[in-house]
Amino acid sequence: MSKFLIVGLGNIGEEYANTRHNIGFDIVNAFVAKHEAKFSSDRLAYVSEFKWKGKTFVCICPTTYMNLSGRAFKYWMDKEKIAIENTLTIVDDLALPLDKIRIRKSGTHAGHNGLRDIQDIMGTDAYAKLRFGIGSQFSRGMQAEFVLGKWKTDEIPLVKIKIEKSVEIIEDFAFMGIDQTMTKYNNMQFAL
Repeated sequence: MSKFLIVGLGNIGEEYANTRHNIGFDIVNAFVAKHEAKFSSDRLAYVSEFKWKGKTFVCICPTTYMNLSGRAFKYWMDKEKIAIENTLTIVDDLALPLDKIRIRKSGTHAGHNGLRDIQDIMGTDAYAKLRFGIGSQFSRGMQAEFVLGKWKTDEIPLVKIKIEKSVEIIEDFAFMGIDQTMTKYNNMQFAL
């Protein structure tokens, strides 16, 4: 039976709920909810494990805060004996417009602190990432406020569509593999 680690990056705490930076948490929560599973608080993360169509999914939302996500990633990968190629990390991406999602099997952290910590702890950038475009509509010097800010009302319908598609991407990643999943989704442009 194949086992997969699905890692949603974000920050714990009500003040971070529904912010751009927490989209990894939101997508993993939607994936777990679709499969009628539940989270429990465990070491370094909120964790949900379930089986679907012969595959096991271990889904985590690290409780270490974004900048220390690598500890949770490594702990759960090692504990569950999951190969790094069977991991998918979901993050927000300023470099992508809101209407895009990008899947990569490797690649640098591109300034994302959560990915930077995973890369530093694992010693590699060769692990799959689902990058959820959040755009870059902020004034100079206001990047942190933008990333940690809530979605604008007019963005929410598109964000919901992309969350649903991201749940499908996780499923396809497990069943089709990274290469076919990249081919299927990387050129999609999302619209209302």
